[in-house]
Amino acid sequence: MGAALQRVAQNGPQHEIIVSDGGSTDETVQIAGQQGAKVIAISLRVTGRASQMNSGARAATGEILLFLHADTHLRSTSLSQIEMALQNPAAVGGGFARRFDSESAFLRFSCWLATWRCRKWGWFLGDQAIFVRRTAFDQLQGFRGMPIFEDLDFSRRLTRAGKVVTISPGIVCSARRFHQRGPLLTTCHDFWLTCRYLSGSIPGCTAK
Repeated sequence: MGAALQRVAQNGPQHEIIVSDGGSTDETVQIAGQQGAKVIAISLRVTGRASQMNSGARAATGEILLFLHADTHLRSTSLSQIEMALQNPAAVGGGFARRFDSESAFLRFSCWLATWRCRKWGWFLGDQAIFVRRTAFDQLQGFRGMPIFEDLDFSRRLTRAGKVVTISPGIVCSARRFHQRGPLLTTCHDFWLTCRYLSGSIPGCTAK
């Protein structure tokens, strides 16, 4: 997390950093405080990424919201890129093209496919640093409480609210979760889950 917050701080545009903590037992709160972030503590009874992100959005004062995973690193120009993208009044939000901090050719190819998906349909996942105008976020009533795919669900609904932008050059994400089973098996599992979500066969997840 510390590295992610440092990357945010390198950006020039005025911004505020809010860390939405869902009961972490590591040094998350301490690190966030050292980086000058405002920490929002979420009750253990309502933990989940949707509730964490919605709580962070309620605490924010800006007119543009950016949802950043702890293992996703912005560029020093990322916030300026968002400002430029939203100079178009028809644009309501979007996300970034991504690459992983890995030499895997397969992961590079999967990132290329993900960028194509974003530009074709406007479907973003949470590690792609989804951003949105507050007015559009409020109109959509934020992220829906779902066990998984609350990010994809939100981005799909966002496409109906206005123009969605894919920003490139993009961001760098940790490849850590691919290490245990390998890039191919992990990606296949992700694709299988996505197909289940789109077909409506995951309890608590309704694709709309």
